[in-house]
Amino acid sequence: MKPAKFDYHAPASVEEALALLRRYDGEARLLAGGQSLVPMMNFRLVAPAALIDLNRVAGLDYVVADGATVRIGAMTRQRAIEFSPLIAARLPLLRDAVRRIGHLPTRSRGTIGGSLAHADPAAEIPMVLRALDGQVVARGPAGERRIAAADLFVSPLTTALASDEILTEIRLPAMPDNAAHAIEEFARRQGDFALAAIAVTVAPAAGGRHTVRLATGGVGPVPQRLVGAEAILEQQGFGADTIEAAAARAAELVEPLGDPHASADFRRHLTAVLTRRAVTAASRALA
Repeated sequence: MKPAKFDYHAPASVEEALALLRRYDGEARLLAGGQSLVPMMNFRLVAPAALIDLNRVAGLDYVVADGATVRIGAMTRQRAIEFSPLIAARLPLLRDAVRRIGHLPTRSRGTIGGSLAHADPAAEIPMVLRALDGQVVARGPAGERRIAAADLFVSPLTTALASDEILTEIRLPAMPDNAAHAIEEFARRQGDFALAAIAVTVAPAAGGRHTVRLATGGVGPVPQRLVGAEAILEQQGFGADTIEAAAARAAELVEPLGDPHASADFRRHLTAVLTRRAVTAASRALA
């Protein structure tokens, strides 16, 4: 199929792109990598009046360290993140997550900002943003604002970004050098979206304890921090019984979706299984 008729614009600056968004008053869509938007247009699931192509906008493609924060331009290709030495050193969880995204052509065109703005609940990058308590920077008519990961995702394919805003930057706290991490996911085939996924980070804390972060992907309508399961591990450690208790709590905390690919009950079961595997792997890497 072919998309419905639309206007096409390729602005050279963020300011020009914002002016176009105002001109079309909510009827335009931003084009980043196009790996999700273009197929949706071809199937006529969306029919914007205009496409505003961000690929010629200067200054949105970078990876830089800023103290304890890593700043990533929204138009940075996933392939660039996959092979960035800075990402490997400071955000290895993100590197490993990106490696799981689709196939080489997908990562070569797809952008980190496009994935977050698209807000597919099964996508890996939103899960990492939640796990690391990151934030995004959006620019609109009133200037810049920061949106925390906990506030960004509203529902499947819907974010807190306004129709006249552009996501320009992602900010993630660098992981401690002594942290361990793991990602476990279940998909029907290599390269498919995960039916369920779990990301975990574990870092030593004071008093011989650890700071634990657990986040879901593909389970519910938005990526979710499993705070109750984290607390069990932080308080009781990583014995087999404790990990089992945390996995069971994780399954209780989620509100899984059911669809033709997997029932809600199956996704709840996968949450427990994948939490157990991810936490076990991370705790062993930490040791």
